[in-house]
Amino acid sequence: MSTESSLPPRPGPSADDLVALDGMRFTNRFTAELPGDPDSANGVRQVLGAASSPVRPTPVSAPRLLAWSPEVADQLGLSEDVVRSAAFAEVFGGNRLPAGAEPYAACYGGHQFGNWAGQLGDGRAIALGEVLDRHGVHQTLQLKGAGPTPYSRGADGRAVLRSSIREYLCSEAMHHLGIATTRALCLVATGDDVVRDVLYDGHPRPEPGAVVCRVAPSFLRFGTFQLPASRQDRVLLRRLVEFTLRNDFPHLVALGSFEEQVGALLAEVCARSTALVVDWMRVGFVHGVLNTDNLSILGLTLDYGPYGWLENFDPGWTPNTTDAQGRRYRYGNQPEIVHWNLWQLANALVGLVEDPQPLQAALDAYSGCYQEQYHAMMAARLGWGSFAAGDEERLAELFAVLTSAEIDQVLFFRDLARVPVNDVAARPDEELLGPLREIWYEPADAAGAAGEAMVRWLRSWAVRVGVGGLAEDERRQIMDGLNPRFVLRNYLAQEAIDAAEAGDLSLLSELADVLRHPYDEQPGRERFAARRPEWARHRVGCSMLSCSS
Repeated sequence: MSTESSLPPRPGPSADDLVALDGMRFTNRFTAELPGDPDSANGVRQVLGAASSPVRPTPVSAPRLLAWSPEVADQLGLSEDVVRSAAFAEVFGGNRLPAGAEPYAACYGGHQFGNWAGQLGDGRAIALGEVLDRHGVHQTLQLKGAGPTPYSRGADGRAVLRSSIREYLCSEAMHHLGIATTRALCLVATGDDVVRDVLYDGHPRPEPGAVVCRVAPSFLRFGTFQLPASRQDRVLLRRLVEFTLRNDFPHLVALGSFEEQVGALLAEVCARSTALVVDWMRVGFVHGVLNTDNLSILGLTLDYGPYGWLENFDPGWTPNTTDAQGRRYRYGNQPEIVHWNLWQLANALVGLVEDPQPLQAALDAYSGCYQEQYHAMMAARLGWGSFAAGDEERLAELFAVLTSAEIDQVLFFRDLARVPVNDVAARPDEELLGPLREIWYEPADAAGAAGEAMVRWLRSWAVRVGVGGLAEDERRQIMDGLNPRFVLRNYLAQEAIDAAEAGDLSLLSELADVLRHPYDEQPGRERFAARRPEWARHRVGCSMLSCSS
């Protein structure tokens, strides 16, 4: 990532910059191939029979580029000079439409915390349209925080800097971790304040506003299909499914009948969703708000709201204040919630088929597929090679150890590869625990019962590594390739936010650069891998967040 503060400004939108931005190859399949809202007024309403509503971003007073992703810019064919130009900030702050753009807000519904919420839609996200990237792949450019839409439900459609930084950093961090995700092209300050009540406790305050440009081949979500199904609008539902098959799953179109394609579509969405949640569990990512409107039909991590990263190992932890009582979206419940959401998608699609059995089969396969992939992932990240008899019990023992004290799970899994495995029976406890000295939030725990339990498990683990038969170098390489040294720890994101709100973008830039290489050691940057400091234990933004902006 780069930040505007690291380079000299280029005043004034030049003609060349405008030409470059106007030269983006808009295709706009979504608005061209699907029915749109005939009402162009930007007022809150129920939108029937349409996949989207035409709406333009609301201009801001002083758009200023704060940060951008060089990889995404290059993918879109935008040079660094163009990105740094005043014209770029005008376009991606929402003040100017590039030639060929057909902006819209998408219409969809969803289940929120298990309850049907009816029409939701893009309440503060406005797509500029679809463009072809340098590889000929369609990408939708979406401005989050660009003003009100017909789906804003009385809100202002804006986003604050803190949440925009979190979305920007995490979407790019997830990509570099190798996890399917929407991307972020840039972060633009608006120059305007936005009033938010961060904890919904009756204390709203003005905060600096910002806009993130999100990029993905599609922003279609489960709720896109649920809404017309709930309204018995099978014409729109079928058109949405046909559009999705044609543009996002073209390899399924040749399968034969439309019914067969629908069954195959759900099966593939199940497979992609399975792989996604396995990756979340691997790195300790907690989405925080897994409503059906936040699940991508492409299996991408979508909508970075009150997410968090598991630091000490706690399967019951949720980062979302709204979820604090029921903990529906806690870390350990994510696989089951994704399955539940897939059921709701199937319930939406079932009206298009006469035989529901293929849909049922896809849903029934989920649990077995998840367990198989999860076991394979855990066996690999623990250096065992493949999952074998007895490993289920070894995992249960490990999780019991990790919850017996406050243990940093990121450091544990990364540093486990450094624990010696040869002649383990003859090694003293201290030698086995040595590489794990930084994992303990209370160092005294290493000398107590938790430390003793850890040693017993390490000895069993080492024996199992030997049975796996991997060469030492290969084993460590595999483990280090699955267990990141660096993740977007909650307190690091908050530190970057605090500095940016004070006008200093240097930490934002350095943190984003660290996160571009999460599996490398990066000497000199060890502080970005350190466990959570005590000051961050209960601080808002470091422990719990709300859905506010």
